[in-house]
Amino acid sequence: MPGGISAGLAIQASYFVTAVLFIMGLKRMSSPVTARSGILWAGAGMLVATLITFLYPGMSNYGLILPAMLIGGVLAWWSGKRVAMTNIPQMIALYNGMGGGAAAAIAAVELYRGGTEGYASTTLAVAGGIIGAVSFSGSLIAFGKLQGLITRSIRFRGQQLLNLLLLAVALVLGALVAAQLDASLAVVTGFFLLALLLGLTMTLPIGGADMPVVISLYNALTGLAVGLEGFVLNNAAMIIAGTVVGSAGTLLTQLMAKAMNRSLGNVLFSGFGDTGTAATGEVSGSLKPIEASDAGVMMAFASKVIVVPGYGMAVAQAQHKVWELCQLLIERGVQLRFAIHPVAGRMPGHMNVLLAEAGVPYDLIADLDEINAEFETADVALIIGANDVVNPVARTDKSSPIYGMPILNADKAKNVIVIKRGKGAGFSGIENALFYLDNTRMLYGDGQKAAAELIQAIKAVE
Repeated sequence: MPGGISAGLAIQASYFVTAVLFIMGLKRMSSPVTARSGILWAGAGMLVATLITFLYPGMSNYGLILPAMLIGGVLAWWSGKRVAMTNIPQMIALYNGMGGGAAAAIAAVELYRGGTEGYASTTLAVAGGIIGAVSFSGSLIAFGKLQGLITRSIRFRGQQLLNLLLLAVALVLGALVAAQLDASLAVVTGFFLLALLLGLTMTLPIGGADMPVVISLYNALTGLAVGLEGFVLNNAAMIIAGTVVGSAGTLLTQLMAKAMNRSLGNVLFSGFGDTGTAATGEVSGSLKPIEASDAGVMMAFASKVIVVPGYGMAVAQAQHKVWELCQLLIERGVQLRFAIHPVAGRMPGHMNVLLAEAGVPYDLIADLDEINAEFETADVALIIGANDVVNPVARTDKSSPIYGMPILNADKAKNVIVIKRGKGAGFSGIENALFYLDNTRMLYGDGQKAAAELIQAIKAVE
């Protein structure tokens, strides 16, 4: 008896420590300066929670648990070390899905074996099961879109009605299980299959440009599912982790949708943001190319330059060359800053991560609200692979799908230089009016190569 009491106290004390580490880690992740240590703090919390769980009374199946942890840990370490920075968004989508799938698997085990006690526990298992299953299959589709495995969105007449029908039938089957009226193998299996199918049909119509919001949403759903299954298993660590992830993901989803001036319902059901669609909208004027030598001279003699990075910089892996270019300008006395839009790239904070990897000081990086008023005083706005987040039609064209979306005011700079691989539209398929303005010049080519040419041009300036 004393041994049982001491084990119980150790478990509860460890879960309290876990909660503190999770919260402190999340707090430190809110700033790029402390984000790295925040990840370590949260990781330490998860390690504590995992190790102390082995003291739980009745724990068994170590022959399955330990090899599974070893295999999963090795795969995660290997893939994390090898993944390219441009592929981080799809890795996050995949890991989100794994979390949701794990929560759904816990629910499935409990419901299949009938191990839950009482209506409340069974209801929580059902709720966590459907949310986790939707997050799992939906995240896999998000991964496929970001990875380029799914190159088009699938839409058809009556699609939303089908989604509603799938949800309704899944809820009915879940209610039967939760009320303990029918928890047969067929009903439970049908419940999970419908939930998985719902995740697929919900995500397939959503365009690639909306994937940052979708990833955030499924992150929130995964956290919620894990938290619910924590109540089912009476595991405080799962409840704490799920609550923290779910609340952070929900807040991030709201911020991302706000940054696009769109509701979550519009993101999920409008079908906007398709990958590879034809450009929409007519833009007057012509594209005016510029040579790297001329662009370099323009920047070398500028007083103030604002750099706007986008996904094109990530694809070209040009962040190191861009920072080398910026260092040359700073040495010449040019006032320089980076402007980051909340939805630049393929996930929240994508550009911040790339710039941090290149060694850019945090005080040179500003978000939209901080930097927008400065574009009018900038001699040059250098756009590297960004498109939709600097498109002025968001302010002027009420017929545009992105009308009302907060953008970086790059068009208000005295001169705009756009580094772009080709003449196509952005990820959302919308033609960018910025490229046709009188003060804009197009520097065509791969981002890394163009940055290298600009470096040489600036070095050649006396």
